[in-house]
Amino acid sequence: MKEDNDNNNENRVTTETLFSDIKETEIRNGKEYIQIEDSYVDGDRVYINPKTSKKIVYIDGLSPIMLEVGTAIVKGYLDIMQDNYGFLRDKTLRNTKNDVYVSQTMIKLFGLAIGDSVLGITREAEEGKYPALIYVVHINDKTVSKAFRSKKFDSLIPMYPLEKLEIDKGNTLSNRIISLISPIGKGQRALIVSPPKAGKTTMLKEIAISLKENCKSAELMVLLIDERPEEVTDIEDTIGGYVISSTFDQKPEDHIHIAEFALEIAKRKVENGKDVVVLLDSITRLARAYNLTVPSSGKLLSGGFDPNALYRPKKFFGAARNTKEAGSLTIIATALVDTGSRLDDVVYEEFKGTGNMELHLDRNIAEMRIFPAINVKKSSTRKDELLYGAEEKKKIDKLRTKISGLTDVEATKTIISLLKKTKTNDELIEKL
Repeated sequence: MKEDNDNNNENRVTTETLFSDIKETEIRNGKEYIQIEDSYVDGDRVYINPKTSKKIVYIDGLSPIMLEVGTAIVKGYLDIMQDNYGFLRDKTLRNTKNDVYVSQTMIKLFGLAIGDSVLGITREAEEGKYPALIYVVHINDKTVSKAFRSKKFDSLIPMYPLEKLEIDKGNTLSNRIISLISPIGKGQRALIVSPPKAGKTTMLKEIAISLKENCKSAELMVLLIDERPEEVTDIEDTIGGYVISSTFDQKPEDHIHIAEFALEIAKRKVENGKDVVVLLDSITRLARAYNLTVPSSGKLLSGGFDPNALYRPKKFFGAARNTKEAGSLTIIATALVDTGSRLDDVVYEEFKGTGNMELHLDRNIAEMRIFPAINVKKSSTRKDELLYGAEEKKKIDKLRTKISGLTDVEATKTIISLLKKTKTNDELIEKL
């Protein structure tokens, strides 16, 4: 028996992942299949190397692939440089020695774009060089013949969000308040306005966890910009999903590159009909990074903000939309206020009218130890009637009228009290 097991082990394709646990192979009808994740959000780069002899690799949905000695199957996200060549990056989106070089010819031949997820075959790297991509197998989870890009993201027709993200399923008060007072739909451009220590990070975690559990049709990407390293680790451990980050000890150019690269990945998914949710913390710190890198216009706004630095973060936030022909891109971004920095206040003022949903956290409510510290009177969603049912909308308008005469603190306490008396929002609405 031991000898048979040894023979089986010798015949197995060597499967080595550089960034996660080893993925197992599976024998079906005498053929060995390699596990390749359908979603690159949940997957990691996979190297399958025959080492010493030719191997035939079987992957679901593909024709058998013959691997020569010194070649490997690899997958990653395409990052294109200024000179039109590119690299396949791992899911951290950072430059590493394991990146795979993609030539201009390869990019042009297959019509590749920045942010495409590519599965292909590489040859072994020469000394001092990167391994090079020599053949493309999959583009954005589709075979090459089916990966034709019919419409680019910018040409997709934007629409108001029509389908609500059901983040209120569960006993999390913050998510229930959001869903009740300022619902988030697929394609929403949402701004969470928060002073320091008002519970912003906790709220983002709760939203992310609920999206993973209750909105499985939407792909979640958490984007942390200029963040504390320990905060990144905490969020990765809590959410357990796809977290892309840059920390405060990196250059402003690094913050910008990672943010824009992540956005392009999300756009490629939307073009392919997927619903993507990006949680961005924060649009304020991203705007600061642009302000430090943009060529000077010779003019300065209050707080030392260059007017030219506003264009690109607005373009980033403006990418959120529901589309008529493809999927949707939801961006839930945080904006910092009352930090003592006039620059931060200017950023919020510039972004205030750009979102179609705003959620306000209130320092006074937080100081009274009332959590979630949501100012329910200031928070709202444009065209929320498209996300509510007709009867539901009437009852919620009635509730808003009821709290309109209360102070901000009393209004929040009233909503929290009502929610605590019921297990679900549906139950609360029935009782209104």
